[in-house]
This record gives sequence, structure tokens and C-alpha cells, in this order.
Amino acid sequence: MRPLALRRIFRAKRAFTTSLPTSSSSSSSSPSPSSSSSSPTSSSPSSSSSASPSPEVARLLDQFQSTSFVRRRVLDGTQLQRLSLMLGRPTIDDQDILTSPPAVGTPIPPGHHLVYFASDGLERDLGPDGTDTTFNAPFPFTRRMWASGSLGWSAESVKVGDEVEEHTRLVSATHKQSQSAGEMILVEVEKSIRGPRSSHISDNRTWVFRPAMDASSARRHDFTPSRELSRPPSKMADSPAQPGTFPIRELSWSPLALFRFSALTFNAHKIHYDERWSQQVEGHPGLVVHGPLNMISILDYWSDIHGGGTKPGILAYRAMSPLYAGETYTIRTTGMLDGIYKILVERDGVLCMKSEVWGDIRKTNKGMRTRRSGPKGPQMQF
Repeated sequence: MRPLALRRIFRAKRAFTTSLPTSSSSSSSSPSPSSSSSSPTSSSPSSSSSASPSPEVARLLDQFQSTSFVRRRVLDGTQLQRLSLMLGRPTIDDQDILTSPPAVGTPIPPGHHLVYFASDGLERDLGPDGTDTTFNAPFPFTRRMWASGSLGWSAESVKVGDEVEEHTRLVSATHKQSQSAGEMILVEVEKSIRGPRSSHISDNRTWVFRPAMDASSARRHDFTPSRELSRPPSKMADSPAQPGTFPIRELSWSPLALFRFSALTFNAHKIHYDERWSQQVEGHPGLVVHGPLNMISILDYWSDIHGGGTKPGILAYRAMSPLYAGETYTIRTTGMLDGIYKILVERDGVLCMKSEVWGDIRKTNKGMRTRRSGPKGPQMQF
């Protein structure tokens, strides 16, 4: 689901420069992509936006452009419960889930489906950085970051206990050269999650891959494990809305929270839990907050402040700058027009992720009314 209006937020999508530590020459290799335990089926071909793709892009397209991977899952209540507890949300659909999982038939909250569709595979199939290599760009493009994406929901929700299928295919791979960010490869993947009762989730995402950093650039951040001891626990709080504005959510994630999210999503990417790797190999100042975690946080904020018991129709988002464990940042709504909410994630005035959320389509078409004071979000517990 990608209506033309959705692309307003991505007018420069193919030329964006997601902030990453500056790269130089490459020094490590990555194994060639391999499939997981998913079953491949035939799909319509995809193509790069470049008439003459680079060798790395050509290799990726040759391997995956005619393949779709299918995975089947039963949406288990315990997995959803654990994600909600990690997020500091002790209730789901008005059910207390501190001691027991939500009941069969409970709708999966928007974005929380990610906890079910982790990549399968053995450890030997992972890249040196811990990532699933199925759609990874070939060497030397070994540094991966979640860049942008869109989600769309059918009127009927997928629910706890449903048996669903996830169909995944490569949409495009594009080589780019940017003055500010250097050489990169953008990989776009489309996921279609299909459940009973015509329930459906469309999940498109783009990753950016950049060359490995040279040793001198990456090691400008000294490894300081003692910092771990001084980091406060995760926090989340909503400020009251001022006249003509919406509530602002302030939050931060601890290293423990990032580790739990990695475990729940079976995500072994080292930048999220191995501080030595993140600092000395990839040049980050600390542990990186997961792009999907920021996306889920936007959706939870929308549901708490604007949703009024409904779910969104569409989300479009784009990462602008990384966030790190222990950093305090905000989520706020900067405007709403015709049921479309502009929501930003910011840290000390720096834009980290921008998004647009289309309110429930059935209500948006009738002219959704929004409570500017908004209900306060649920009490967060960590």
C-alpha cells in the first residue's frame, strides 16, 4: 500500500543522507547473502532505478529480484506480552498483561507485528556485524542502518492466535553517491503480512549500506564501559498540552531495554548491544536505538494521544539521525490536516525521525475530529 500522497514525505527518498559516522576505506568482509529457512516462491521481477547498476547492485538484483520468501507464524500472546512489557506498557486492549498474556482474539497493536517476523537462520548465516544477510548489500558495503519505510493496515486487524503469512521480496537496489554521506547502496524490501478475515499489513522498508570505516576513523570514540554503570533506566512521560498544541512525549531507552528489544526481535545487529563494536568498528558514540523501536514509539504515541481507540491507516517515516542509549528525546505532533498527523522525533533540536500518520481511513474520509488536549498515554512502567 503506497498511495501517491504517501510519497510527499519521501520526495527526495532516493537521495537522502541518513546521518552515519563518516566512512573511508573498507577493512572487513561480509559473507554473500543467503536465504533463511523461509520457502522461496516465484515473484514478478524488480529493477534498480539505475540503467547501469554497479556490480554490487547487479549481484544483489541477480540473486533476489525474482524471489519471494514466505514465512508462516501463529501470533502468540506471550511474545506480544513481552514486547509490551519491554515498552513499559502493562496493558493491551484494556487487559492487564503484567502476569499473563493477552487473550486470543486481542488485536495486535500497530507496529507490534515486528516481534513475530524476526529473520530465521543459523548463526553461521549472519554477517560479521550480526545482521541477517539475506538482502544485505555485498562487500564492501558492510554498515547497515534502517533508513525509511511505510506501513499500511487493512480495516480488519490481525489478532492474537491468528495464523498468518509474511511474503517478502526485494523491490529495488540503488547505488548512490552523496557529497555529505559518500558512497552508499539503498535496498528496498516489501513485506506483505496476510491473515484471516482479509486482515493485511503492508510493510515497506529501506536500508542504507555504506562501506566499512577505516580503523583511525572508527576508533575516534574511546571504549568506555564504565559509562554503562551511570546510565539511568528507561523513562517515558507526557507533558500536558498547551493551548493549540498536542502533548509532547519525552523518553529514553537504557542499554537493558535495547538488549531486550534485540532479543525479542531476534536481532543480532551488534550496534544495539555490543558497545565496543558500535564505537570501535562502526564509529558510533554508543549503543544505537533500533529504527523499528523508534517507529513503534511513534505509533504508540499516536495511539495514546490521537487514536481514541482506533488504529492508523498508514504510517510513513524516515530516519534522519541516530539516537543512542541513555539519550533523552521527544516525540511531538507538529500539525494535523485532514486526518494526517505530522509527528517528529527530536533530540536537543536535532531531527532524528520524521513521519506522517494517516488516521483511521474510514474516519479520515469523513473528516476526523481530533482532541487537541488528547488523552494522556497509559502510565509507563519499567
